Amino acid sequence: MKSENYSKDKKQLLAILKKLSFKKQSVVLASGKTSDYYFDGRISSLSSQGSYLMAKIILNMIKDDKITAIGGLTLGADPIIGATVALSYKTSTPLNGFIVRKNEKKHGMQKIIEGPELKKSSKVLIIDDVVTTGSSTIQAIESVKKIGCKIVRVIAIVDRCEGAKENIGKMGCKLESIFTIEDFNI
Repeated sequence: MKSENYSKDKKQLLAILKKLSFKKQSVVLASGKTSDYYFDGRISSLSSQGSYLMAKIILNMIKDDKITAIGGLTLGADPIIGATVALSYKTSTPLNGFIVRKNEKKHGMQKIIEGPELKKSSKVLIIDDVVTTGSSTIQAIESVKKIGCKIVRVIAIVDRCEGAKENIGKMGCKLESIFTIEDFNI
C-alpha cells in the first residue's frame, strides 16, 4: 500500500523533472540511437528536492520487500543511491548502497562493485535514472548476479519505452518505472 503522500510526491517530482531534466533537442543516446529529446536525470537527482522525492518514492515502493541494498551502474544511479540510502537510515529497514563500475578497476582491490560487501543472501534493488534499451541496467544486473545476490526489484525513474522493459525481462527481471516518457507529453 502506498503512503497517502505518494501521489503528491510523484506530481512534485514530475514537475521537477520537466523543469530541470527534460530538454527538447536532438541528441545521440548511450544506446547509439538519435532522439529529438534528452532526459538528464542527474540534474534532478542532484537537486535537494529532486533527490529527496526520488528517495522517498523509492522507499515507499519497496517498503515491504525486505531489500538490504540498492545500487546500479555509475553515474546515473549514483545520486539516487546516495539519497535513498541516507533517507532509509530513518526507517525500520535501513539500506546499504553499492555502485557498479563500468569497468573493473585495474589497481587496488580491482573491484567492479563498490560499497559495503554484498553477500549471496543480499536482496537488492537495481536503480537507474533513465532507461532506453536498458543496457546500463543490464550491466548492473549481470554484475550483481555474478556474486549470487537476489535481485528483488529493478526500478527506473523514467522509462523512454524503447525496449528496456523487454530487454531487462530477458534477464529474468521486471522493470518498473516511476514515470514513462508519455508522462512528459511527447
